[in-house]
Amino acid sequence: MVNRLPIIAVIAAVLLFLLYSSVFVVNAGQQAIVLRFGEIIDVKSEPGIYFKAPFAFFDADSVQMVERRVMRFDLDNIRVQVSGGKFYEVDAFIAYRISDPRTFRAAVSGQVELAEARLKTRLDAALRRVYGLRDFEAALSEERGVMMREVRDQLRPDATSLGLDIEDVRIRRTDLTAEVSQQTYDRMKAERLAEAERLRARGNEAAQRIKARADREVVEIVAEAQKESEILRGEGDAQRSATFAEAYKRDPAFFDFYRSMNAYGTALDNTGTTMVLSPNSEFFRFFRDPDSKPAPGLATTQPGAAQPAPVAPAAPATQPSTAQ
Repeated sequence: MVNRLPIIAVIAAVLLFLLYSSVFVVNAGQQAIVLRFGEIIDVKSEPGIYFKAPFAFFDADSVQMVERRVMRFDLDNIRVQVSGGKFYEVDAFIAYRISDPRTFRAAVSGQVELAEARLKTRLDAALRRVYGLRDFEAALSEERGVMMREVRDQLRPDATSLGLDIEDVRIRRTDLTAEVSQQTYDRMKAERLAEAERLRARGNEAAQRIKARADREVVEIVAEAQKESEILRGEGDAQRSATFAEAYKRDPAFFDFYRSMNAYGTALDNTGTTMVLSPNSEFFRFFRDPDSKPAPGLATTQPGAAQPAPVAPAAPATQPSTAQ
């Protein structure tokens, strides 16, 4: 019995090895391609435990695992030309899944890198075709969604030939190249400067209108004020004349005396002027006789008329005079 234990152990080990080499597990995110001598004999897409012929050497039976989940492939800095002739840089990505493992194995030997290399060439060509029919502003407008669907529809036939299914295509970035960016900046700067000049011109025009209206209002206000001042001055002069007339009627002698006193104050003011007058001049009658009356030849100015300041009569030429 003891001598049989090693034999039993060897048989158990062989059985375990055969069992291990003939069992494979497919996870929820995977698909299994079962190959026999390089030919596809089965595809397992559902998760679970499966069996195959043991011993993968000599290309007997082998299993290749491929992804079942949606995968993403990015393509950056694609240089495209729009309908206007300018060039732009575009970043995009593809969301895809392996829908036909048999075709995928036959087309690219089940290599994801090889499949993405082919998708890159087809995506580049599709983006160039779609952008070439539009201008740059289309990628920044609501038409962007239509452009992405067009790229997706153009990629799907080629992807199907690789055993792939294109879920979605997205354009992440559409940007200007360095030279186009400078040209666009210069154009926008010129447009903003022109708009600023238009606004400045409209502002100057409005300022001129406001200034003209203000000047006109100033002239009207000044004219109205001058008119009112002339009216008030005339009314004041009329009231003054009426007051003088009333005073003259009440006491002509006092009025004449008052007028003469004003004339003395004006004529004898210390202005540095020397006058040569005769002591017997009518101008000094109130100095000689406070109760004197004007000479018959000197008519008293009527009140209400313009009142010139009294001027002393000049001394006769034949009469000797002395400096006062």
